[in-house]
Amino acid sequence: MNQSRDAAELGGHTSVFYGWIVKNRLLDADVRCRSLPPISTMDKRLSVAIITLNEEGNLPDCLASVAFADEIIVVDGGSTDRTREVASEAGARVIESADWQGFGVQKNRALDACSAEWVLSIDADERVPAKLRDEILLAISHAAFDVYEMPRRSYYCGRFMRHSGWWPDHVRRLFRRGAARFSTAPVHESLQTEQPVGRLQNPIEHWSFRTMEQVLDKVNRYSSLSAPVVVARGRRPTLATAIVHGAAAFFRTYFLKRGFLDGAHGFMLAVSNAEGSYYRYVKAMLLLSQSGSKQDADRH
Repeated sequence: MNQSRDAAELGGHTSVFYGWIVKNRLLDADVRCRSLPPISTMDKRLSVAIITLNEEGNLPDCLASVAFADEIIVVDGGSTDRTREVASEAGARVIESADWQGFGVQKNRALDACSAEWVLSIDADERVPAKLRDEILLAISHAAFDVYEMPRRSYYCGRFMRHSGWWPDHVRRLFRRGAARFSTAPVHESLQTEQPVGRLQNPIEHWSFRTMEQVLDKVNRYSSLSAPVVVARGRRPTLATAIVHGAAAFFRTYFLKRGFLDGAHGFMLAVSNAEGSYYRYVKAMLLLSQSGSKQDADRH
């Protein structure tokens, strides 16, 4: 019984601790934003759209970096950690959507929940630095375009990459609602628009991989998500297909994208890209093989 009481007290202390972290980070963000007029007074409101799944560790810094927005929408895919609580404590509107149909569909759900004229779509492991925040506010108050892209600085196992195809890596993230929507691809979704695209100068930060374990986990998850797409497109990959695609991914990252200028990290990234491509086609090959075996069994 004492153990149960201790566990309950520990859970309560943990909840208070995370609430304190989010509150203080948001207070810091508020201090940085005081020199800027609120977006709503500019007659240009901004919604931030984020999709999550077990992002308790990433979310506090992400939310603090976008505290200047009029509205924050978090669409959660069924987290088993404190992701939803962290988002709610930060003042975000949380929508539960465990019916996972892919990244593109989930991001469009978040977009549909936004009420402001402008939308900034970011991932939970991304951050909006102060210089980019100021540029976003300027862009939407004197809009020359309906859609904007921005450079992205990505972190890989101890450093921000400067080559390897990861810089400047322009991504479309800021747009007027109704001017763009995400593709419905289950993975590697893109923001699609028929409008001209403006370009912001300051980068968004992407804390993509802090450890090699995260790299390997994503290689496994994304190759599993993309393998059915290969099959659905009518491709019939063989082991040779997987080997060729893996080798091509390494060559493109390390040589064509000048990954060698990133030193050891450039080589590691080229290898992980090669693994992702190799396993995508191997898994697609196995899916086809298993499907064929099942059809043969059904006939007999």
